[in-house]
Amino acid sequence: MKRIVTVDDFLDAYLKSKQRGLRFLVSKFTFSKKNRTVSAFNETAHLSSNWWTIPYVTQRWNRLITGDKSIDYRNFLVQEVLKNKKDVKLLSLGTGTCSNEIALAKNKVFGNITCVDLTQYRLSQAKKNAANEGLNNLTFICSDIENYSFPENHFDVVLFNSSLHHFKNVDQLLSTKINKCLKDSGLLVVNEYVGPTRLQFPKNQLKEINRALKIIPKKYRQRYKTTLTKNFFTGPGLLRMILADPSECIDSSSILPAIHTHFKTVIEKPYGGNIIMNVLKDISHHFIELNDEKKAILDELFRFEDNYLKNNDSDFVFGVYKKQ
Repeated sequence: MKRIVTVDDFLDAYLKSKQRGLRFLVSKFTFSKKNRTVSAFNETAHLSSNWWTIPYVTQRWNRLITGDKSIDYRNFLVQEVLKNKKDVKLLSLGTGTCSNEIALAKNKVFGNITCVDLTQYRLSQAKKNAANEGLNNLTFICSDIENYSFPENHFDVVLFNSSLHHFKNVDQLLSTKINKCLKDSGLLVVNEYVGPTRLQFPKNQLKEINRALKIIPKKYRQRYKTTLTKNFFTGPGLLRMILADPSECIDSSSILPAIHTHFKTVIEKPYGGNIIMNVLKDISHHFIELNDEKKAILDELFRFEDNYLKNNDSDFVFGVYKKQ
């Protein structure tokens, strides 16, 4: 069921003004879709309080993806998927400041990693960071997907790390441009949100999110940088999604069907997010540092989500796929 405007939309506008400043909020009032997209990733983005900031949550992801809470998908990719490979050429699209790509570039398995992103200032920062690390096996290209020239039969790996859900016409992108630039033995690697397009969660999911929210005591539901308590979750409306970032989850529900149509599955690991991403939005800062009580709360939330996932598809997936 699509929702045009929700209560959370008004709350989010207020919260963004507190968390990221009025300048950020004003940046959304432009007719340029590209400018609204770029502003979503401005220099204040790290201030938002989301689930990925919680170390205990990232340990859960690691365990569900690699089987070991201390091994993330990047190390798993190098140690297991690309084991014994040399001079690997990797293309990463929508890289931002390239923190993942810089971490990967430290492994000798990679001959070159090409980073493509829409925002020049983020790539400039990435280039400085790479230089500080003494890395010379990264290439930085500022371009959108339409204007990037994909070299034919060139890359061993194409990586989308939390970026594929920002691209429209996913089926066409994967079937033409990605297939074209991958070698015959090449791999598509994704670490992605693959849930409902524009975050239009079904009624049952919203109901379960609100049930899970009650697990958290009120003292840990104070929203980041405000005095407001998080008592409910309605999900975002379409209008807010388009105004805030026109690229956000624009075709996300097509990702897995498109991948399964054009690629052969090598590894596919769902790691949830259906419940805890939305429960912890704006209150994650309470759980960065844990005591016994907070750890027990997160463990209960994890069990709640695991139970939900028994009968529902995961909203987040790590996968490795081969060309058909």
